[in-house]
Amino acid sequence: MPPKRTRRGSPGPSGLSAGERLKRTKLTGNAAYSAWGWVGTEVADTSGITQEHRLATCGLSKSSTHPLCPNQYVEKEKTPPRGKVGGNDGQTGPQEPAEDVIVISDDEGPMCSSKACKHNPYCLNYLGQDKWEDAGKAYEAYVKAHDLGENPNESTRDGSTPVGLKNLGATCYANAYLQVWFQDLLFRKGVYQCQPAQDAEHTFEESPIFQLQVTFAAMQHSALNTFNPVKLVESLKLRATEQQDAQEFSKLFMAHLDTEFKKQQNPELQSLIANQFEGKQVYNTVCQNCHRRSERDSDFLEIELNLENNATLEDRLSALLEPEILSGDNKYLCQQCDSLQDAKRYTELRELPPVLHFSLLRFVYDLSTMERKKSKQAILFPTFIDMDRFLGPAEERKKRGKRHAKESKNLYELRGVLLHKGASAYHGHYEAQVFDVKNQSWYQFNDEEVTKIESLVPKIDTAKKGGKAAKETKKKNGNAAPKARVPPKKRRRIEDSDTEIEIVESPSQSQKSDGSPSSDGPDYISSKDAYMLVYARVGDRTVPAKTNGHAESGSSQPSVAEVAAPPKAMEVVESLNAAHQKACEDYTQREKETKAKFDKVRNTVMDIYRSWNLKSREEDCVVASRQSLEKWLSRHLTKPKTPIFPSASIPGEDGAKEEDAESTSLIGSSTEFIHTSDVVCSHGKLDPDKAGDMKVLRAASCTRIDMEDGCRLTPRFTPADVCPICVERMFREKLYQIEHPRLVSRFDEVAAVEDDQDGYFISKAWLKDWRLAKPKMHVEGEPDPPPDAEEYLRDVVCEHGSLATNVATRRRISEEAYSVLREVFPNWKPPSTSAELCPVCEALLHISREDKREYRKQAEEEKARLRHMHDNALNGNTALLEDVPCAVVPSQFVRAWRQWVMRPSELPRPQAVDNSQFICTHGLLTFDPNVSGDLDASMTIIKRSDWDALEELYSAGPLIAIENSGGKYTHELAVCADCRLQRRTSFDMTEITIRVLGPKDPIRTADSYSEEPLQPTKPVQTTLLTYSKRQNEGYRKSRRIRQAKEYGKRRKITITKAMTVKDLKVMLNDELGIPVISQRLFYRGQELDDSSATMLSLGVLSNDLLDLKEENEDVNLLSDTDVDVDGTTNGSKKRAEGQAFGGTLLGGGSSFTYSSVPPSSSPSAVGPVACPACTYENAPAEVACAMCETPLPNA
Repeated sequence: MPPKRTRRGSPGPSGLSAGERLKRTKLTGNAAYSAWGWVGTEVADTSGITQEHRLATCGLSKSSTHPLCPNQYVEKEKTPPRGKVGGNDGQTGPQEPAEDVIVISDDEGPMCSSKACKHNPYCLNYLGQDKWEDAGKAYEAYVKAHDLGENPNESTRDGSTPVGLKNLGATCYANAYLQVWFQDLLFRKGVYQCQPAQDAEHTFEESPIFQLQVTFAAMQHSALNTFNPVKLVESLKLRATEQQDAQEFSKLFMAHLDTEFKKQQNPELQSLIANQFEGKQVYNTVCQNCHRRSERDSDFLEIELNLENNATLEDRLSALLEPEILSGDNKYLCQQCDSLQDAKRYTELRELPPVLHFSLLRFVYDLSTMERKKSKQAILFPTFIDMDRFLGPAEERKKRGKRHAKESKNLYELRGVLLHKGASAYHGHYEAQVFDVKNQSWYQFNDEEVTKIESLVPKIDTAKKGGKAAKETKKKNGNAAPKARVPPKKRRRIEDSDTEIEIVESPSQSQKSDGSPSSDGPDYISSKDAYMLVYARVGDRTVPAKTNGHAESGSSQPSVAEVAAPPKAMEVVESLNAAHQKACEDYTQREKETKAKFDKVRNTVMDIYRSWNLKSREEDCVVASRQSLEKWLSRHLTKPKTPIFPSASIPGEDGAKEEDAESTSLIGSSTEFIHTSDVVCSHGKLDPDKAGDMKVLRAASCTRIDMEDGCRLTPRFTPADVCPICVERMFREKLYQIEHPRLVSRFDEVAAVEDDQDGYFISKAWLKDWRLAKPKMHVEGEPDPPPDAEEYLRDVVCEHGSLATNVATRRRISEEAYSVLREVFPNWKPPSTSAELCPVCEALLHISREDKREYRKQAEEEKARLRHMHDNALNGNTALLEDVPCAVVPSQFVRAWRQWVMRPSELPRPQAVDNSQFICTHGLLTFDPNVSGDLDASMTIIKRSDWDALEELYSAGPLIAIENSGGKYTHELAVCADCRLQRRTSFDMTEITIRVLGPKDPIRTADSYSEEPLQPTKPVQTTLLTYSKRQNEGYRKSRRIRQAKEYGKRRKITITKAMTVKDLKVMLNDELGIPVISQRLFYRGQELDDSSATMLSLGVLSNDLLDLKEENEDVNLLSDTDVDVDGTTNGSKKRAEGQAFGGTLLGGGSSFTYSSVPPSSSPSAVGPVACPACTYENAPAEVACAMCETPLPNA
């Protein structure tokens, strides 16, 4: 039988005893305990601090609890794919990957994380190494930091994509037309064949024709995706920063080109503009009595059409050709009848050009405001249009209208749409949608941006036109018809274009046939921004052939290969292409050099930070700041002070490579210094208070940073460089935080004292602060102030050295508590609780009470005698002073007197009533009581009886007696005009009155303006008004805000001499909620237009009156229209139209003009002469009307 085992004794108690509180500083793993846990336990005085204690304050001691975190960025060794598993029994089995093996250990250290190791000096992870681990992202950051300049390869033209044109500020109107003209091959060919003129003053290159040839050649053969037409703009002397009308530019530029073409020897060039763009129209007037017909031929470059919302292009053409009946006051003077007769007038199209331009009158002239407006009405235009229906007399047009479109000899295809984006006619942006003849595709041209439109007219799947899909489409779009003339349409926005263009299906299936050009898909487009439509004649073929859904051009059009640019223009383009090619090659070379240097730098940096962790605490190390290491890791990825390469040089500039090499060599040999001042104290040592920012790395790694990467961490510290002075200072503070709560606990145990026991008095405020865990009175490094310090002495002892009479500021403590405090404050000697109160202070307290009663009695007596002045003097109530003798007194005296009456024992009584400020040196008044603004806030009116009482109670004078008789003040003393003006102008800050005028209130002119006489105001109740920002119309505002906006009301505001008109308007915007742009200020009938003018320069006087009128803006169908609230025009100044093309080459006049549309920008042009009989507008040189042959006036 085995021996019986003895019972083991019960284990002793572990953990905390009953009632004991857990103190975190006693936990062995707590970093705070390991850093300063020796304070008060191992060391109680500064003389006991050792080097190990100093290291512990920064977590650098050998016994530190901070772990040596492993480097997370060290490359892990690859596990072999196969191996043996098990002991030495010789058995082998299938091997598992190392990642599947979980090792469980009890001695694992704490997990390393950015939060847990934030203040661990031995953890060098999470400093920004991730920026280098991803090679792709690191290279992008490196290239961005070391500016290589703009990549010219990004500007390389993509295949055969059309070339964009650079906007030089506001030249988008010219860019849009250049893109349209460039796609006209005949026109482009004619420009290429033209020989530019030159003379002694102007070289060949300065000619606009040559620059146009260069522009077209670049658009055709450039290797860049964008061309800068700055030379063309300069040759035309256009102002690149001013927005101009695109249609006006088109007319003037065509006129200039026609003039140049007519100088050529080639007959085809001489008539190119006329043959390609010019049509003929006839103005007819037929007498209804004798049927006499009067005709006048006219040429046109564009067919101008008025807009009507949601109307089609055919509708507007029909409206243009619609006859007009002349009757009534507008009768026609028939030469055959020799009398006024009813007549019919109409326009007839006789000939159409190969390229037809429709000018949509998007910009109209508003006679009510005398300004241009932009119409927002939409128009629907087709992709193909049969112009035979609109050509010739009305009878023939009707016959042709019954034929099918495939039989038309004048079938036109849409080739371009010019757009104007913006709500105003005075600003906006021009774009163009043009069909590219080379690529047979539509493109959106927005200056430099060129976007391909997959299909301006998307095809519709015929299989989906019937059945359920057709029913759903019909149900969805059944109400989309623009007026009754066009059946319901399906609108679809073009996704490839940022424009207000919608695709609309064909108006009616009955109008189509199998051979119709538009039978395969939608053929109507709706737009609110289109202002010019460009159509090209398809040709003489009955059914135009199609390429990619578009009709081919007629046989008269040359092919793209046949249009060759002139040699001189090609020389310019080829030089630009060569420069671009060289820039691309230079950039590629710089990129290769940068990549090589990046690989070298990355390998160096990664090798350093992967090996800079300590293996043991005894290893040689260096202490640096966390911020300095982060800066070193990111210094190659942030922009340096001196770039490795200079910015991209201009193609063709000499010496670029030499500069690059020189810059590289300088940077490679320089050393960058990174300061570790984030952990340095004022003594130049390691600051233990900044231990959380310290990082310890191997000394060899710090040397490699200096030698291999050219970066020096300075100053360089070791763990032994912890500042002893800062350690001692912080030791005293830590010791105070330990000993002070113990002292307070001892004091609280013995502080209580019974009423019959003797004790001592102590300041209640001092004791309350001292008993805190962290007293507010405590200053680091200095002892606490004693209870009898100057700040707390008067709480216990009066100025006479005895016990103070105020018992609320002190409290009693026991003798034992006094003994506890004497240990800390040995020189403190408080008064005993048995001490007597100060007899002097007690006597003064009794006298003070008697004086207060006397002051109150005196104040009540004066208030009773001056009751009217007390109740009415400062509230503006002068209704009770009519026909009553009065006097003027300073308002400041009345305010001071009323405050003294309210608190006579606390405030001093006013000394005297001094009216000398209102009397000049000549003994006359410096103000006129009958002038508005003179009776300002500095004076007030009281009864004469109150003045007599003031003379008895105070030293008052001199007397200024006035009386209100019938609305006018009479006064004994005269007014000094010079001193009055000087008084009103000598101010630094004063109040003025703003009168808000209503929409119908007239504005007084300088002649009709006069100072208003001051009328006695009726008693009103003063109300504090609060103003807010102006809100949108249509919301109900609170009564307070509505009251502030009532017209005719007056507002008092404070101004200074130096305040400008702009500053005043900004103040009114904050006070009244009226925007600055809507304010019109008037002073004595003159509008304050100059925003920089000051109040002093404008002559504004103290307490003056300014008128304010608010101008509102109403948005309707025509934008830019200014309308008041009541609907009337606001009468604002007419908007400046600008110089247009005046002063440019196009504004100098041209021989190529058309009678139908004379150039409006020519400053010297004479306006057309209207016929008094038929109202036809004739050319200025005509003697008789070209339409009815009536003699013209002033011929």
